Amino acid sequence: MALIQNNPWGWRFASDAIRTLPRLHPIEDITPEWAWGGSTGRGVKVAVIDSGIEALHPAVGGVQGCAAIIQGRDGLNIDTTPHGDLYGHGTACAGIIRAAAPDSELFSVRVLGPRLTGEGAVFIAAIRWAIEHEMHVCNLSLGTTKKEFFAPLHELTDLAYHRNMMLVTAANNVPIPSFPSTYASVFSVASHGEPNSSWFFYNPDPPVEFGAPGIEILVPWRNGGWITATGNSFAAPYITGLIARILGKHPGLTVFQMKSVLRALAANVAAGVTER
Repeated sequence: MALIQNNPWGWRFASDAIRTLPRLHPIEDITPEWAWGGSTGRGVKVAVIDSGIEALHPAVGGVQGCAAIIQGRDGLNIDTTPHGDLYGHGTACAGIIRAAAPDSELFSVRVLGPRLTGEGAVFIAAIRWAIEHEMHVCNLSLGTTKKEFFAPLHELTDLAYHRNMMLVTAANNVPIPSFPSTYASVFSVASHGEPNSSWFFYNPDPPVEFGAPGIEILVPWRNGGWITATGNSFAAPYITGLIARILGKHPGLTVFQMKSVLRALAANVAAGVTER
């Protein structure tokens, strides 16, 4: 017992501290009905870290909160007044999420400008904001290739993992590693072009773990419009929306459990789907 008391981590496994947790079905018994049947994502807070969200777009139907992270002369500032979308990218992501989880709570965290670019420090601050405001899921259809942000982003995504906030990241559209999509603590997503848009796939050779619809898909855009778009950016929110829907039915799932659920239900793993 003395060894446990003197161990800063081991005390959680002492007989009077250890928690009894509910069992999950065996992996092979997980079905879509078990995972998300009847769920609309109600009660699940989803942060979209992007160019903003056009809240009044019919495909979005409103947001529950806003935070624009701004790099000023005196450092970073956070503006929580309502804002729009400076490009259209964030609205597209929000619409995809809303389609999958219509009753989820969307939060627009704006970090990208009208040229769809932003600062690394702003990006980091946005993830920290999402953690501090206890978001359940965070869509990151953006990333950085700058190595100076590798370590701070890694530390922050690990913190999100330990706080059980699920970070869904889009892989780079070019064959260059981008962060945080290469980290094990996130759900890394790339696009596929299968004609059945309800399919998503699991990749047994990470870092990119999941493939989702993202090639020539119709997405909402600025000024109430729609465009046909292609990119990993639009595959990530598909998985984000699915995770929100699952969490609406199973709010206690951890990150690693969610990955297991998604793997079990992937089209290339589920019973009856053959390899190509």
